Amino acid sequence: MVITPAQLVDEPLILDETLAEGVIEYAPDIRQVGPLKLKGQAELIVEHRGPKEFVDDIRLRAAFSGEFEQLCARCLEPVRQPLAGEFDLIFRPGGVDDEPGERAITEDETEIGYYEESGLLLEDAVREQVLLTLPARTLCQEDCKGLCPHCGANRNLTSCECVEKPVDPRLAVLAGIAVAIKA
Repeated sequence: MVITPAQLVDEPLILDETLAEGVIEYAPDIRQVGPLKLKGQAELIVEHRGPKEFVDDIRLRAAFSGEFEQLCARCLEPVRQPLAGEFDLIFRPGGVDDEPGERAITEDETEIGYYEESGLLLEDAVREQVLLTLPARTLCQEDCKGLCPHCGANRNLTSCECVEKPVDPRLAVLAGIAVAIKA
């Protein structure tokens, strides 16, 4: 769904969307399972920058909820998790803040996104917020045994017959460093 400033001139756009599974591509190891519910609104904020200079910002406020599958960081099995979040974002037309040369930006400016001339694609904003809300690393269980580094077997499901190779004595020193760092 594309949101344009022209749609928002008279009144805010009320959002009550259900995004089907597969509409948004998140990442290779993240998959939406079932519908993603989104409720909120988009409104126009006209920023006055001078006597005859106006910038049409779009403020997007919404809440979302859905179910996702993320791969376990150790065994690569899919892990289902419910996800819900809220966001309040400001988007400005692309190129409106362009100035020649280098300049420092304020902390407030780091919170601003930009939309193309054709408008703001709602799915892009939702995708970004979902990815920011999901944990960076997921485990299927706290004591997940992971995959065997030799045969690739899932150690949670089967015990493989692989023999641990002896550690190269030149690398044994590194094991001591890892232990010292954890302490």
